[in-house]
Amino acid sequence: MNRWRLWVPLMLFAGFLGVAGYQLSQPKNEFIESRMVGRELPYFDLRPATSDRPGIASVAFSDGKPRLLNIWASWCVPCIAEAPYLERLKEQGAPIVGVAIRDRPEDVARFLERHGNPYVAIGADDLSEVQFAIGSSGVPETFVIDGQGRITYQHIGDIRESDVPVLIEKLREAGA
Repeated sequence: MNRWRLWVPLMLFAGFLGVAGYQLSQPKNEFIESRMVGRELPYFDLRPATSDRPGIASVAFSDGKPRLLNIWASWCVPCIAEAPYLERLKEQGAPIVGVAIRDRPEDVARFLERHGNPYVAIGADDLSEVQFAIGSSGVPETFVIDGQGRITYQHIGDIRESDVPVLIEKLREAGA
């Protein structure tokens, strides 16, 4: 009877190692998808993030025109990498609205001067309230918003060349 008590902790530890090993062998998903996809944008009204573009409000997304909503920041390195692809989306007719996260106007202006400005409007989200309200877990992220103000698609991470046709197609679908 005494021997059995010696083996119980060892067997519990072996069971723990088995469960831990199994969990570590499973592919991990680093992205947290928004639960807002398919839902209407929450109310917001953001002041301009820079002097040469207007701010944005959620009511502007209900005008019947689909558009992209890009969550970004001047301090975000992947945002630099996606800048040329945002320009490409703009050249293909995609209206892009930006939300600058926890940024200063002078830093936003400097970023846009260096990397281009594909945005029709840029709102300043100083406390990440809009970012969190729409279910964005980081920067950059891009959402397709239909003409009724509903989120129809979420692209997590920086936009790359292969993502441009996908986003154009999702934007067309949102307008149909």
